[in-house]
Amino acid sequence: MNRLSRGVKRLLDLTVGVAAVVGTAPIVLVCAVAVRLDSKGSVFYRQPRAGRDGHIFEIVKLRTMVVGAEHIGAGMAVDEGDSRITRVGGFLRRWSLDELPNLVNVVKGEMSLVGPRPTLPEQVEQYDERQRGRLAVRPGISGWAQVQGRASIPWSERIELDLWYIEHESLALDSKILAATVRMVFTGQGLYRSDRGGWDG
Repeated sequence: MNRLSRGVKRLLDLTVGVAAVVGTAPIVLVCAVAVRLDSKGSVFYRQPRAGRDGHIFEIVKLRTMVVGAEHIGAGMAVDEGDSRITRVGGFLRRWSLDELPNLVNVVKGEMSLVGPRPTLPEQVEQYDERQRGRLAVRPGISGWAQVQGRASIPWSERIELDLWYIEHESLALDSKILAATVRMVFTGQGLYRSDRGGWDG
């Protein structure tokens, strides 16, 4: 993308992001109440993630698992039927409602509507020089790797898909990804890792 296109993208992120935060606020409120009634712990899940140029920010999501889930069972990996997922959490994950608070990250400029999904700092530490190119743009709520299969494809393949996106980034491609994202939300495709998926795949 040239400088003008990036400016337009940021303007769209801000405009759509603010409207979406306001428009989805009632949904988030209802979901938050459901999370609170369903299990003990904070309604929101906060976690440090690596953003553009490796800048660390705190991503915000609705909590879908029991408190401390990252320290028990499969750790950061989540499988279908994972016992750590709460009853309400399963519903939120199925319809990607847990990601709605990410819109706040978009408004703040830490994320974009479209871009590589933000990853953990410890994952970034394992990148080679080529893979660090994934940090050249703002991470997104959805991205090219997401609509190609998200968690069901190997981590190394997801990185390559994200690098392809960065090389071909355009407003037209972003529109295509957003349309594909809507379809994936309704089908639930790739929500959990397959035999080929996972960070070490």
